[in-house]
Amino acid sequence: MKWQYAGMGLAAILGIASSFSFSEKADTDSTPITWKKTRIDKIFRSEGVAVADVNKDGKLDILAGDVWYEAPEWKMHEIRKPGNYGDGANGYSNSFACFADDFNGDGWTDVIVIGFPGKPCHWYENPKGQPGHWKEHLIWRSACNETPLYVDLFGNGKRKLIMAIQPEGQMCWFQPGKDPTEPWEMHPISEPSGPGKKIPGTDVYSHGLGVGDVNGDGRLDVICQGGWWEQPAKDDGKPWKFHACPIGEDCSDMYAYDVDGDGKPDIISSSAHRYGIWWHKQLSESSFETRALFPKLFSQTHALNFVDINSDGLKDLVTGKRWWAHGPKGDADPNLAPVLYWFEAKKDSAGMTRFIPHQIDSDSGIGTQFVVADVNGDNLPDIVISNKKGVFLFEQIRGKGK
Repeated sequence: MKWQYAGMGLAAILGIASSFSFSEKADTDSTPITWKKTRIDKIFRSEGVAVADVNKDGKLDILAGDVWYEAPEWKMHEIRKPGNYGDGANGYSNSFACFADDFNGDGWTDVIVIGFPGKPCHWYENPKGQPGHWKEHLIWRSACNETPLYVDLFGNGKRKLIMAIQPEGQMCWFQPGKDPTEPWEMHPISEPSGPGKKIPGTDVYSHGLGVGDVNGDGRLDVICQGGWWEQPAKDDGKPWKFHACPIGEDCSDMYAYDVDGDGKPDIISSSAHRYGIWWHKQLSESSFETRALFPKLFSQTHALNFVDINSDGLKDLVTGKRWWAHGPKGDADPNLAPVLYWFEAKKDSAGMTRFIPHQIDSDSGIGTQFVVADVNGDNLPDIVISNKKGVFLFEQIRGKGK
């Protein structure tokens, strides 16, 4: 990021600086949290992952594209014929994101697998303990934007799939219809693209997508790098109102959160392929100013979770370096250590939130989508990752600290 100080007074410059966190060093001494690392699989299976009780034994299992791993021994079972993706130096998996839910209402957890961007996406039907591959069902012919989401968009406890589609060049949300084995119902968030009017965030390889209440009306809006769509009071099937405004650089997940305590939700994002973890101060509903949290800590933060790790009531950031996003010669510093971090949120008396970096690991990193969830049932959030380094579980351990 380039800063232009020309024409600014010293007070203005210091005012900007005071709202940033410039520390690029991990704090390893101030937290009682440590992590138990388990490498579930050494093979490159997927860059997305989900957790769910697949076999109804009361334990959460791990699903990673072609396969799932049965807790607690993590025995591998096939969902579909596993691909051979090598070490990822010259290619990709056929799984960029995974989301688990019961899509047909039979009481067994199924899984969405978003394959390669722009290609068809499917859900796979849980065989209810029977042998063989899971039955494949088409969701839609084209899944675009590299950060598809599966979230409770309307606050009614039912998650929706949010992604862009081509050739329409349109942002949409999806849900199963009366027959979930048929292609899902498509509901517009944006208008389709047209001649001379490309809808932001809807290209096959668009970077940046999120859900959050941007205007403070209590409804979740949909955010992309080029602006945000305002959720209407009642969804009438028409495109949502779009507030066009640049929100930083190419990124991954985007979250609405009032970082500086001024009452206006800001946006948090991180760079998918370069350096940077940022917050974007909301000046108005159509104007955001980008400010760095960690401009150079590590590169290729292609997925970002915002969740309360230490149970203090504040949401923390969790991300890491995506190993070899475009192979060993692509992007910014692809061969540096694939680290995994959590960033502890601390709010000062003025309401400003700062984030303290804590390194979890230096030989795993993240994929394009990962999960933070209580996997082992101890009421502490754990982290599950699948990427070109393999499949990993990091179990949170609370202690006295150093």
